[in-house]
Amino acid sequence: MRGRNLPSLNAMRTFEAVARLNSFTLAATELNVTQSATSRMVRSLEEYLDVALFVRQSRRIELTDQGRFYNALIREALDRLEAGTIEMMSTRDGKGTLTIGMLPTFGTRWLVPRLAAFQEEYPDSALNIVSSDGDLDFTKERIDVAIRFGYGNWPDTIADPLMGEEVLVVCSPELAAARPLTTLDDLKHHRLIQHSTRPHSWEHWLLAVGATRNDLHWGLQFEHFFMIIEAAVHGLGVALLPSFLIDDEIRNGTLVAPFPNRVAGPGAYYIVTTVAKSELPRVKLFRKWLLSQTDPAARASADQWRDPGMFNGQGDHQPGCSLLGRSSRRAATASGQTKPVSPAPHGTQLKSPGPCERHSL
Repeated sequence: MRGRNLPSLNAMRTFEAVARLNSFTLAATELNVTQSATSRMVRSLEEYLDVALFVRQSRRIELTDQGRFYNALIREALDRLEAGTIEMMSTRDGKGTLTIGMLPTFGTRWLVPRLAAFQEEYPDSALNIVSSDGDLDFTKERIDVAIRFGYGNWPDTIADPLMGEEVLVVCSPELAAARPLTTLDDLKHHRLIQHSTRPHSWEHWLLAVGATRNDLHWGLQFEHFFMIIEAAVHGLGVALLPSFLIDDEIRNGTLVAPFPNRVAGPGAYYIVTTVAKSELPRVKLFRKWLLSQTDPAARASADQWRDPGMFNGQGDHQPGCSLLGRSSRRAATASGQTKPVSPAPHGTQLKSPGPCERHSL
């Protein structure tokens, strides 16, 4: 049986350290060996590969093209080995600590209030919840599962629909009293707060209720919903927010909803993990519990947004697609997701949407 055609792991570790630090001396210090030993180890690797990995000058070194290529491969492999080692070291009785990459507002407003029930049901389970709303990289972020908003098509993952969302227009009661909001046409007298990573959310809502975006005034932009909630509470403008995130504010009167119109989508919340991590006992346990927190019919309705033909694996819309036309139909037909929407008191044609863009929390 033929063994693997690989150089020694020590030689690869040494080369990666020299390339990363751009210095034989610093690499030797990090590895706790002499500089000459570091140099010999890299030389042995070059001889094994029969290529030059560095251009050596009097006082500096520089990676060759082959060196840059090989360094990228080794760094990725070592990152995976390190992550796997940490994974094994953290395991206790096959369970270990579950690390969850969480959307900030979703985590604080929806998940955290439910964690007491999880701890009561699974007192021996350890959770580590980290803020995570960028591109999914389970190795780099060292997470086991993630909650993401999108279309369920993240590459090389298993994505289970958790829930959709209904959005509604809200503002502070003081703002509503100062400038009445009795018809949709009154929106043009207010500044509309925007979510910077959901640039078409207002267009989607306006189209679904039959309103126009003419003469609207755009206000502050925020990256996260918790910022938009605070801005709306403090009277900085009119906001468009998922209803489940603002139950407390509506209940205690710090926010009011001047219109009854609630519109579903586009997109849904998914619990996402990798194929390998999906087999971990702690991931299976948490996934089962998390899915039990939402209604099966709501999950099925949310998964209507999963559309490989329209969206790519990153949750971005494919060039040329018309999100607004599709989402307005979904808003009117998704069972259990919306209240009937009434047309605006004016029938001006809505401006066509711009290029499809990514929507995320």
